[in-house]
Amino acid sequence: MDRVIICMKWGKLYGPDYVNVLYSACRNNISGDFRFICLTDDANGLDAAIESFPIPDLGIREFDWIKGGWPKISVFKPDLYGLTGRCLFIDLDTVICGPLDEFFENGGAFVGIDTGPTWGRPTSDQKPLLGTGIFAFTLGAYSEIYDEFIKDPQAVVTKYRIEQIYVQDRIENITYWPRSWVESFKYHYRKPALVGLVLPPRTPSPKSRVIAFHGEPRPIDLVKGGLWGIFPNVGLGRVRWAVDYWKRHGGSV
Repeated sequence: MDRVIICMKWGKLYGPDYVNVLYSACRNNISGDFRFICLTDDANGLDAAIESFPIPDLGIREFDWIKGGWPKISVFKPDLYGLTGRCLFIDLDTVICGPLDEFFENGGAFVGIDTGPTWGRPTSDQKPLLGTGIFAFTLGAYSEIYDEFIKDPQAVVTKYRIEQIYVQDRIENITYWPRSWVESFKYHYRKPALVGLVLPPRTPSPKSRVIAFHGEPRPIDLVKGGLWGIFPNVGLGRVRWAVDYWKRHGGSV
């Protein structure tokens, strides 16, 4: 089965460097062939090895493009530019530290991140809480999610608020990555409140695979330095391992 990585870039928040760095990191951590797809409203500056296609029109408001991750629903389109195979969707604000082959080989029909107990904030009923910063599925599967959404986008957005809650509600038998495969920068690397002003974040270990940056800070904030994060969970200055990662994969500093 073909292996396909899909990422998405829209608006001005993420420049082409984000896509190019992610592609380079994936290329260094995947054995054999794969296709790297960027769904975007602006393909300028992307590496020649990256295939780009327009983001399908979901009929959503401009506000919902910015909040809630709703454009991701387009990956479930029944025929997404003729793409086939096993898809690994990855958010642009993700750091790839180790091998990704097993992310394609995990046996679950749909595999995502458990952001509940795994990330230190248990849900009230202790059930898993899906995170879609990185997830895997077979392209063409779950087209009913797209079809249902496109019939009345505003009703779905109003009911579920963010895309990952909608996906969790509509997919049965979700499998979750092993805890060590996907870590949260906020919960596993960042220092406690205010301590980050004097001590840098933890450095990824040789066993680290994927670090998810959800919300603030973003990887580029650690690269540029200055004061980053949201008070009181803030850090100060450039983070050496983040700068090394960014430069190693072709990002401009």
